[in-house]
Amino acid sequence: MKFVSTRKGFEATSAESVFQGLAPDGGLYVPRCVPARGVGQLPALTTLREAEEYVLSILFDDLPAEVRTAAVDRLLSRFPEGDPIPLVEADGLQILELFHGKTGAFKDVALSMLPVFMKHAAGGKRVLILTATSGDTGSAAMQGFAGVEGTEVLVFFPNVGTSKIQRLQMTTPADKNVHAVAIKGNFDDAQAAVKRIFADAAINAEAAAHGVTLSSANSINTGRLIPQIAYYILAASRLASAAGETHRGTECFDVVVPSGNFGNILAAYYAKMLGAPIGKFVCASNVNDVLARFVKTGVYDPGETFTVTNSPSMDIRKSSNVERLLWILNDGDGEEVARLMNDLSTKGRYELNEKAKAKLLSDFEGGVATPEETEAEMRRMKDACGYILDPHTAVATCVARKLGYPRSVPRCVPARGADTPDVQSIPCVIAATATPYKFPETCARAFGEDVLTTPPPSFADLEKLPIAQTKVVDLAGIDQAVKDLF
Repeated sequence: MKFVSTRKGFEATSAESVFQGLAPDGGLYVPRCVPARGVGQLPALTTLREAEEYVLSILFDDLPAEVRTAAVDRLLSRFPEGDPIPLVEADGLQILELFHGKTGAFKDVALSMLPVFMKHAAGGKRVLILTATSGDTGSAAMQGFAGVEGTEVLVFFPNVGTSKIQRLQMTTPADKNVHAVAIKGNFDDAQAAVKRIFADAAINAEAAAHGVTLSSANSINTGRLIPQIAYYILAASRLASAAGETHRGTECFDVVVPSGNFGNILAAYYAKMLGAPIGKFVCASNVNDVLARFVKTGVYDPGETFTVTNSPSMDIRKSSNVERLLWILNDGDGEEVARLMNDLSTKGRYELNEKAKAKLLSDFEGGVATPEETEAEMRRMKDACGYILDPHTAVATCVARKLGYPRSVPRCVPARGADTPDVQSIPCVIAATATPYKFPETCARAFGEDVLTTPPPSFADLEKLPIAQTKVVDLAGIDQAVKDLF
């Protein structure tokens, strides 16, 4: 598979796209041509290994087979045995639990694999991985790359806004090759700085003079995006299997994803391109509702208001992965994507052309949950079925309820008798992106009692560990924090 930049079409192999992170023109790498697979053409997959191997064999097919296998082996070694990402029913919804990794967030899956891809791509070169985080990517990157020879990780996170557990996960690691720096700003500030540094010729030249190459562990990196596609491929196969052999691979379902940087829901979109029978993609936002407004109007307008909420990993106004969707919606027209991104830079907003807007509106829906609604939804779900949601997943289930999910549609095959309804319920898959144990403050407020009684082993001793990462910088100090690691 060849990858191309979303703007000027720079071409790269899979390994080069991982190693570079961001394309030379500031765009993001996308698969040049995803092989079209119709509904019903997915193989019968029963495990995460099979799903990952299937996706990697298509989109990272130019990586050696042993590298792909090693990446999947490393992933599975860092998750509980059995079912790393279970699909469970709760109050009529299908909850895809993506949070059973070491840091309790969906990013653990890809960030368990990325070090293998990166080491292969680096070919012995020293890599400094710069990462902006709103709370989860940073700790997952630090855990994923801890002790990996030839790599160093530098994470920038907001000094205000993360949960206590998120902060401890970034400030307690003491491995010599991982570093976390708090910034006096928000995620958007950190992400903008990291992108600017990637594009800064002088900084890159200084890094090269010290034998260092800069790369990224954010979802701008293809090594983060591609493994996430397997979540939805596996969910599709499981739902089809549950529906029976006559419907295998054709059981349509909708997906609701709590979205911040848009990478997870974009992975679901790629899964549909590979044959997963997904109907609607629902982008669930907190009150930083840029994405929900975008998928409903085709206008991307971050606005001026930024709010710190109880779902901090979604406190984002400028989402990088939307650019990849723009490339798809505009049929690979890099000039149009560059125009839109220039409008965002110069005018503070952009609007899709009518053709692209029609495609967007046909596939996506959006909705918003306020902090108060989020906590109310956490209580409602617990009372309804005993399921404990984290605040991000609660945003998704709250939005799903507001939009009437799970939905019913007319049967494709007419009913065969008076007792058979003429409509069928379409499964609604909710991406559960984090464990509630990452957000004890919100859980205590939502439930009025301590419901977090059995923390994951990796959480149990966090508060007993010494703080190893103490640096705090203002925005002007970010460049120097990077140079200090050359």
